[in-house]
Amino acid sequence: MQPVLLGGVFIGVLSALPVVNLANCCCLWIVAGGALAAYLDQPPGRPNARARGAFDGLLAGVVGAFVWLIAAMVVDLMLAPLQERMIEALLEGSAEMPPQARAWLEGMRSGGPFRYVIGFMFQLVAGMVFGTLGGLLGALFFWREGVPPALGGPPPPPPLPPLP
Repeated sequence: MQPVLLGGVFIGVLSALPVVNLANCCCLWIVAGGALAAYLDQPPGRPNARARGAFDGLLAGVVGAFVWLIAAMVVDLMLAPLQERMIEALLEGSAEMPPQARAWLEGMRSGGPFRYVIGFMFQLVAGMVFGTLGGLLGALFFWREGVPPALGGPPPPPPLPPLP
């Protein structure tokens, strides 16, 4: 369960940070979080690594949506005064602003819980789809099967005793 939680925290926190979340336009953080969960959950000898990796990615995507919801609320709470001042300066500074742009900025000022509901639903669906893809890719690329012991693989079996 720990790999799934770490992958979900990776997805949720990086998707909620203001500038860093721009890399999530192509679901980069979601795919990477699913791959991270699959990478961390790879004990030697476990069969069906691809299915396990995809399942880890799916669960990491779901956890990531819930982490995003909490992290986005905290980040918005911390940045709300700065955002309010910036919107106020934009509204006061430009007299010839088109009415549609002014209405959009006024809407950004109020925000509301609807933004969190839409964002959570997007994170949940994208997390389930792209997290599964990331987990599958993580299992394909990072699964250690047949790795020598020096690189983290299982130790070789002891030699057989000689026959009498």
